[in-house]
Amino acid sequence: MSLEGKAFLITGAGSGIGAATAVRAAAGGARVAVLGRRESALTRTMTAIHDGGAGEAIMVPADLTDPVDVDRAAAVTLKEFGGLDGLVNNAGIGRFAPIGEADCKDLQYMFDLHVRGPVQLIQRFVPSLRERRGSIVNVTSVAGDLAAPGRSFYGATKAAINHLTRSLARELAPGIRVNAILPGPVDTPIYDKVAGSPEELDRLRADMIALTPLGRFGRPEEIAEWICQLLDDAGRWVTGALLPIDGGRCA
Repeated sequence: MSLEGKAFLITGAGSGIGAATAVRAAAGGARVAVLGRRESALTRTMTAIHDGGAGEAIMVPADLTDPVDVDRAAAVTLKEFGGLDGLVNNAGIGRFAPIGEADCKDLQYMFDLHVRGPVQLIQRFVPSLRERRGSIVNVTSVAGDLAAPGRSFYGATKAAINHLTRSLARELAPGIRVNAILPGPVDTPIYDKVAGSPEELDRLRADMIALTPLGRFGRPEEIAEWICQLLDDAGRWVTGALLPIDGGRCA
């Protein structure tokens, strides 16, 4: 993989898939901007990058649901790196509830985080990405394709970014490649916040494992490897792909 010297912005980089992607890209010699809401979490990612002894990283604290923050983060990244070779829209959250109990404020928040924020970043970085023949990787979810009770709001926002991926792949070609990674259940902190009690979380995890042919949760590092493949020049003949990395969940 030849990531040496390339500049990437990765959102949701404080933990999970985003942090693993930042560490993997930096280990390959890339310059990485790590974006997230929590400075303490971003600091841990920066430490992991520096402990790896390769690459260059900057920390960009920002809230993707705040348009002012998004513009500032884009400006900081362009100023520091002088341009961008790859954008990874990874930040996400899960808020699950039956439709009769679901709060439309959660729908708005997830739409802002999963769709509007990434769109704003794409708009800001298109000129630089086009100049460098860069790559956009949207980290969505198999939930955008699979119907599940209690997850309609979450799935709808993921389906939206899946559709956006394919549309922009056609619109921005040939200068910019646009692809999506659709993870199945991955062992990240997102699940700590979607269940009301430890017992409910245990049941949720057990149900997801039962529905996954490979019989386990994925690891963030396993998803990060595929993201970096799509950022790399080795993926230069791939655009418009919705790639499930899900242990067979969609099989």
